[in-house]
Amino acid sequence: MAGTNCEECAYFTWDEDYECYICEQDLDEDDLGRFIENKMFQCPFFRNGDEYAVVRRQM
Repeated sequence: MAGTNCEECAYFTWDEDYECYICEQDLDEDDLGRFIENKMFQCPFFRNGDEYAVVRRQM
């Protein structure tokens, strides 16, 4: 389901300082709470990080 897998999101990037993956979007307190409580949460900031998705759709 789109919008739920952080690992596929363009905003999910490696942070050199913390040496872990982080979300570059700032979720407000309500969004973060829904995300933690509900595995079916649709992230409003999700952007597919697969740059080849458009090419596959055109084929």
